[in-house]
Amino acid sequence: MSLPSLFSLEGSTAIVTGGTRGIGQTMAYALAEAGADIILIQRDESNTTTRDEITARIGRKAHIHVAELSDRAALKQILPALTSQGFKPDILLNCAGIQRRHPSERFPDEDWDEVINVNLTSVFTLCREFGAYLLAQPEGNGGRRGAIINVASLLTFQGGITVPAYAASKGGVAQLTKALSNEWASKGINVNAIAPGYIATDMNTALINDADRNAGIMARIPAGRWGKPEDFKGVVVFLASRASTYVSGEVVCVDGGWMGR
Repeated sequence: MSLPSLFSLEGSTAIVTGGTRGIGQTMAYALAEAGADIILIQRDESNTTTRDEITARIGRKAHIHVAELSDRAALKQILPALTSQGFKPDILLNCAGIQRRHPSERFPDEDWDEVINVNLTSVFTLCREFGAYLLAQPEGNGGRRGAIINVASLLTFQGGITVPAYAASKGGVAQLTKALSNEWASKGINVNAIAPGYIATDMNTALINDADRNAGIMARIPAGRWGKPEDFKGVVVFLASRASTYVSGEVVCVDGGWMGR
């Protein structure tokens, strides 16, 4: 297989959560640019920017499927609904996530539950349903069935400050990724995660605007800058494509060198 064909996603269809903005949106564009059609899981259809950009600029098919990630019953219906419409997804990108900040001694139960539910429980539910779907499909060339890519965090490895629920959820994402890889890698399903470093997105606005925290963060990043969503285009295509056939159970840091400091 030629090198360009290793990275090609022609003929693939990717399910993407968190694709309306930031890193998730840029990764959805990258998958489409590599040849995949895209199914966006959104809570409603009020934001059609990603879909419209994929169809108009990139020239790939894009579809919005409405489902609330905190609703387990809705998540279980995603694959049956899509397959009944003729879709045959073989890539799952779990990028949706939320953040809540409070001193740990005052962290509210409802915020803990919401973060764990969206950032970890929904990821497991989607992985389980997608994995079961892929296992029911015939193996492709080389025994490959598909790829699952979860989004972890630097707080998969570190504790952060005033974000105990987020840190716990992202730690869980790494262990879930490894657990699923242990069971499914031999069955043609690669399961990996991407751990973003400090990226200039809406989720980090509070840190960017905190002069002291911002200075401390910048001092530790060997690359000397905050990351950008565009920094994730290459790694997501790699993990979604045949270029990473023998890569599974990994948490790939995209952090400007932070974790090596």
